[in-house]
Amino acid sequence: MKLYLKGERCFTEKCAIEKRNTPPGLHGRERRRKPGAYAEQLRAKQRMRRVYGVLERQFRNVFEKAERLAGKTGENLVVLLERRLDTILHRAGMASSRAQARQLVMHGHVRVNGRKVNIPSYLVNVNEEVALKDKLRENAMVLQARELAGRQSVPSWLEVDRENFRARLTALPKREELTTPPLSEQLVVELYSK
Repeated sequence: MKLYLKGERCFTEKCAIEKRNTPPGLHGRERRRKPGAYAEQLRAKQRMRRVYGVLERQFRNVFEKAERLAGKTGENLVVLLERRLDTILHRAGMASSRAQARQLVMHGHVRVNGRKVNIPSYLVNVNEEVALKDKLRENAMVLQARELAGRQSVPSWLEVDRENFRARLTALPKREELTTPPLSEQLVVELYSK
């Protein structure tokens, strides 16, 4: 399944899924038996982890935090993952991929309400402003990401000023508004509830 992890490359014919869409190995093309319920749950969890670029322990901690919040655990999980600073940068079009956004944050190029934040998992709150450093606005990588993002729509919960490289979280994201690859948070909840 195409997860759009490589930024612009996923929209071209160079995408690995377009070239080879079979399981690895000598017998990858042979017919395999249908996976069981556990395999489907594990695959859904791994897919969600890969899409958001989160390690296993981080993902487990986010899930436990989502369980403690009021409401549906699956929706809370997706909302918490969408509020991460690296995801906000990617959604706002300041980085072409989440990995690139993570690198920008870790190198200290991002400001939240004027203060330097170098933690990609920082949870952005409503009405907080995320901006890039002034020096980075001439960077070719950032300019290319902005040009690529100009062709994509901005989520309704984000207010983006692409000219000044700023974004503001105006509301908490809702599950039905997300445009990520098809994720099944219900299978993740079932897996962790065992």
